[in-house]
Amino acid sequence: MKMHIGGQWVDKSEKIDVINPYDNSVVDTVPKGDAADAEVAIATAVRGARAMAALTAYERYEILHRAVNLMHERVEDLGRTITLEEGKVLAEGIGEAGRAIETMTLAAEESKRLYGETIPLDGGSGVRDQFGFTLRVPCGVVLAITPFNFPLNLVCHKVGPALAAGNAVIVKPATDTPLSALKLVEILVEAGVPAEAVQCITGPGGDLGNALCSDSRVRKISFTGSRDVGETICNVAGLKKVTMELGSNAPLIVMPDADLDQVAAATAASGFANAGQVCISAQRVIVNDAVYGDFIDALTPRVEALTTGNPIADGVAMGPMVRERDAERVQAWIQDAVGAGARLVTGGERDGAIYQPTILADVDPSMKISCDELFGPAVGITRFDDIDAAIAMANDTNYGLSAALFTENIHWAMRFAREVHSGNIHVNWGTQWRADLMPYGGLKDSGMGKEGPKYAVEEMTETKMVVFH
Repeated sequence: MKMHIGGQWVDKSEKIDVINPYDNSVVDTVPKGDAADAEVAIATAVRGARAMAALTAYERYEILHRAVNLMHERVEDLGRTITLEEGKVLAEGIGEAGRAIETMTLAAEESKRLYGETIPLDGGSGVRDQFGFTLRVPCGVVLAITPFNFPLNLVCHKVGPALAAGNAVIVKPATDTPLSALKLVEILVEAGVPAEAVQCITGPGGDLGNALCSDSRVRKISFTGSRDVGETICNVAGLKKVTMELGSNAPLIVMPDADLDQVAAATAASGFANAGQVCISAQRVIVNDAVYGDFIDALTPRVEALTTGNPIADGVAMGPMVRERDAERVQAWIQDAVGAGARLVTGGERDGAIYQPTILADVDPSMKISCDELFGPAVGITRFDDIDAAIAMANDTNYGLSAALFTENIHWAMRFAREVHSGNIHVNWGTQWRADLMPYGGLKDSGMGKEGPKYAVEEMTETKMVVFH
């Protein structure tokens, strides 16, 4: 595929292969963009921002609504593209395409809701004859830097609200998974988005990131990815708005009164979907002493039933990780944990980029498998004795994106909701759950700002204060 910069589809002699993680076949190629291409994209987006600002809210809604209809028509192709370039099983790929349609539908509706408010200025001392109100206006040029693990829906979570708010947007998709984003841009241009208002530049982030992020013409950056890359972006961004959706090592607490079958089902779903490559995957399972052994017994057969293989094939529950070196890293972390005293309950084997779903028991919280972000198909189980210890363990991390608790005790549940330092709190389900309309974002090193179309539109607009005297 070609990249979309300068208001047109552009090819280059230097290419990047998009690799199928399962069999290492080449799915397609994309151009390898460079700093000169970044300059073209930014200069074009400045013009595109003027074109978007000239559209009415209803015109923006109509364009996005047409895009939604085209996505419905192409949902099978979009889902298959996700699976081929990223490696998640086809049911998850089709499911992501369906979620992306919902995300874009929500964004289309939000284009009508750029509300301001009247300000009662006479509440100020000595103020009598002034009338005040606020206006919300687009930032201008939005840079959307997206990850590999949800190569369509997370693009939609940035592009949809950016356009709904009247901005131009430059998409820099993950180098491993650019095809879904490019197909979305095709749809948006076909639906009527001004060609200069949506750019999609492909190439390594190391080559393009500084040129895009440091430019003062870019007025808003929305990034989803690792904590370290997020910090680098913040350091080079300068004076502009940023939203950072970063990593996590999500805790899931099992209290002694929990329904263990429900917990086991939620842990299997939360810990191993997309081969664990989800920033809110259940990673640290913190289990009360009274039910520790029974929980492991309930979880083990569910995890062992997760079949692995070709993600495009029927009956496969988990495909490969996106790169073999990531599976090698997961293997090394698990071997280190076992060497330090953790117990391998099941899994622990690697075949190329496929890492078998793995359970580790007796995990010490100081182990790397617990205190860092694994981003792979394994959960580590740790004991605790009371709610105070469980909350302390959950909070003993630099991250704070998602956390879960299983209990029937409302007092424990409310303590958990109030005291655990996490942007998303779940009671009686796992950590990996998100409705695309909800405010979504982390605390601490898990980031700043919120996504969800309503909340992203707020992040992608500025407020003007108007006073009539």
